[in-house]
Amino acid sequence: MCKVVKVNLSSYYHWIKSGCVIKKVDKKLNKLIEIIFVQGRHNYGTRRIQSKLLELYGLIISRQRISNIMKDLKLKVKMKRRYKNTTDSNHNLPIAPNILNRDFYASNPNEKYVGDITYIPTGEGWLYLATVIDLYSRKVVGWSMDDTMKVSLVNNALNMAMLHRKPSSGPLWHTDRGSQYASYSHKDLLEKYNIVQSMSRKGNCWDNSVAESFFKSLKQELVYNTYFYTKKQAKKEIFEYIEFYYNRVRSHSYLGNLSPVKFEEKQEKEKVLQSEMVA
Repeated sequence: MCKVVKVNLSSYYHWIKSGCVIKKVDKKLNKLIEIIFVQGRHNYGTRRIQSKLLELYGLIISRQRISNIMKDLKLKVKMKRRYKNTTDSNHNLPIAPNILNRDFYASNPNEKYVGDITYIPTGEGWLYLATVIDLYSRKVVGWSMDDTMKVSLVNNALNMAMLHRKPSSGPLWHTDRGSQYASYSHKDLLEKYNIVQSMSRKGNCWDNSVAESFFKSLKQELVYNTYFYTKKQAKKEIFEYIEFYYNRVRSHSYLGNLSPVKFEEKQEKEKVLQSEMVA
């Protein structure tokens, strides 16, 4: 090869030993990995970074190489803390049966929703967050924040979901046995939208694990690493986390490492292609 291109043999070996090409490629790869890590809020390990490199840049890189680069760049994944459920189910209100029964798979949008409530600490006291998640894509389709944990908190979240998604028929709605979900006001709202209610068994957090998993991610990726001086600040950052990061950017292993929005878009495109092929 050196004879063909008329390159001195000793110069060629010097070029190989210097590793100029390798260093140049590594520098670009290092930058891409650092960008993905920062965009992932310092929560992405080698598996998710590997998936993002393939999805965004078409690069196939081994996890071992990614791990070595992360060590060189001192990129450390945030330590996870144990999440504790704090819902109060001590009441005498009527309880719905556990229809969902841990079947967290949904073949279509708006088929099954799950919801829950969590507490957010701020410098001005507790802020309460209620969410509605579509099991089809794990997208947070409804949410509400308030200073108190009244029934209006969960009603507003569910109203948002129904107005945003506009389902053709009432979905199955699964929650824990919290008094807000068992209240007569909430049951009136379910009747309005023709929603079938389902509730977890008493003291069984696994019956609503998807809803609790979202709160665990929220706490570990945002709340535990941020001091909210005011409730206004907390509302703003939680809104950004849900709408701009969790729904649109954050990859989910359950969805083939796609975000909920990208998963829905992909599924919709596939359905359109299938219908065109049939036609």
